Parts: sequence; structure tokens; C-alpha cells
Amino acid sequence: MKAVVFDRFGGPEVLESRELPDPTIAPDEALVRVRACGVNHLDLWVRSGLRGLDCEMPHVLGNDIVGEIEAVGAAVRHVKAGDRTLVLPTLSCGVCPACFAGDDHLCRHHDVLGRKRNGGYAEKVAVPAANCLPYPDNLPWEQAAAVPLVFLTAWHMLVGRARLRPGEDVLVIGAGSGVGSAAIQIALLIGARVIATAGGASKVERARRLGAHEVIDHAREDIEARVRVITKKKGVEVAFEHVGGRVFEQGVASLAKNGRLVTCGATAGGDVKLDVNRLFGRHLTLMGSWMGRRSDLIEVLKFVRSGQLTPVVDRVMPLAEAREAHRRIEAREHFGKIVLVP
Repeated sequence: MKAVVFDRFGGPEVLESRELPDPTIAPDEALVRVRACGVNHLDLWVRSGLRGLDCEMPHVLGNDIVGEIEAVGAAVRHVKAGDRTLVLPTLSCGVCPACFAGDDHLCRHHDVLGRKRNGGYAEKVAVPAANCLPYPDNLPWEQAAAVPLVFLTAWHMLVGRARLRPGEDVLVIGAGSGVGSAAIQIALLIGARVIATAGGASKVERARRLGAHEVIDHAREDIEARVRVITKKKGVEVAFEHVGGRVFEQGVASLAKNGRLVTCGATAGGDVKLDVNRLFGRHLTLMGSWMGRRSDLIEVLKFVRSGQLTPVVDRVMPLAEAREAHRRIEAREHFGKIVLVP
């Protein structure tokens, strides 16, 4: 099969198109012919070399996989060859106390397809058959591949962690990212007022068209100052953050009394300054969020099928152009998801 792989960590230049043997499947696995695969920031981190990461080499990235099932192992009963599927990107043991409680994202063996185990930057991929979810038939392959990881993550952040409520103000940092564009839609579905940030006039306008009630150009405006103006000095009840560094600090400063900040990433750096007086004096809650539960994605797909949530695709590119897809994301030129097709 054709695949894009790397066998050393580094920049986009380490990605190479190669021929690899077709994957073999275990009795509880399925072989999926990949029709489209979304690109995530996680791919960039893995490619550049996450500390302590011992990944399969040569390594095939790709968390967001949609396609057709070509074969299933002898123990598989719920899906069959010929079925279309959207693959749950997260991996867990299924038998620990966290998994039994439905908190599979807290499993000690939790992982993501394409992180340690080979993923979907290929014509075929072997996945646990339990991860093969019913395909949302209202979407073309390329759009469906923009759903899994970002909507799973954003849903768990806003619904599972922050408990966003109708009528609340929510600050969505980075509307141009896949997770940011998903968060805007989820917040609107809940009935919140969305204040979104984006960098540059074109992205600000796209955030507005996506439904954001208010927009902030974080390339030239101070986030905290604008939030205070928009909310008449109150601040936002929820800040949705995935950047880290100075942006995290501005998110905290933008919170109203009893406000909640939820974060899932630190693309701008993990070191931040925190004024503890502000933390306890304003009764704030700061929380991290890691991926999401299997049940979160199943819930999301109900709204995807109804058309109430629509994945935003920046562009569709051939798999062989994975280097350019990574470069475009690193340069922050995208709005929404980039999707690769074999």
C-alpha cells in the first residue's frame, strides 16, 4: 500500500511517501481502506518527537480516519466487510476501573491512533473493530474525516468539563483551528453567547460567519481588554483555551467571578504565570481536559447527522502532499481542518 511515513523525528521534511506491506489484523481488529484522514496538531507534535514517545517505526501518522472495512478478524461480529465507518481515534484497554466506569479517556493505557500505533496516512490501516463507528451518511468522506478528534475534544471540554450553560458567555480562543471551529458550533448549540478570537481580518470574518456573536482579532487586539468591553466589565463564564503561554494568562484574566477556564493544549508553551490572588479572590476554576470519552463522540455524531454540527474543512489535499499540509498548519494559514485523501 501507499503511505506517508517517517523514521526519524524532525520537521515536515521527514515525511516521505513509500510503499509499505498491507497491515495484518488480529482477531478483534478490522482492516479499513482509508478514504480520507484529517490532520491534527497532534500529528505535528508526534512528528517533531514527543518526549518519551516510543512509536512504531517507520511511523504512519493520522488520527481521524474514515473509510470502508475490507476485512474483519474472526472475533468480530458487529461490523463486516463493505461497511462504511468513522473510526473512534482513541484507544483504551476496556477492562480497567476507568473504562468500566465509562471514563475510557482516563484509562492508564489510553492512546490515540497515529501516536504510538500506526494511523491513517495510508491507503489501509488496522484498527480495533470496537472503534469502527457507524458512518454519518449525510457527509462526504472529506468532511467526515474532519469530525472525530476535534469534536470529541471540544465536546468534552465544553460539555463534560466546563458544563457550559445556555445564556453564558464563552470565550473561544483560536477560532481558526479545528478544535476552535468545533467549539464555536457546540457553544451555539448549547445556547451560549460566543466571543471568538482569530488572527487576521479574514479569519475574524470567517469566525463571524461561523456564528460567533462577537469576534476579537488577537493579532492586534488585547483579548482581556476587549472581553471586558464586550461583557461590560463582567468577563466570561467560560474560557475555552488550547494555546498556553500568554494566551492562557489572558484567558484567566478574562473570566468573570466564578468563571471556568478549560484547556487541552499548549502550542505556544506550557509555562504560564498565575496570580493566585485572582484565582481565589474571583472564585475561579481552572481545569485541564484530555481527549474525551467514547460516549462523547457518539453523542456528537447525533448532531452531525442532523446537520446541527458541521465540520469545517480548510482544504483537501492528496496524501502525497502531507508535508505541505503540516507546513500550512505550522504557519497558521488554515481555518478549520486539513484533510488528506490517498
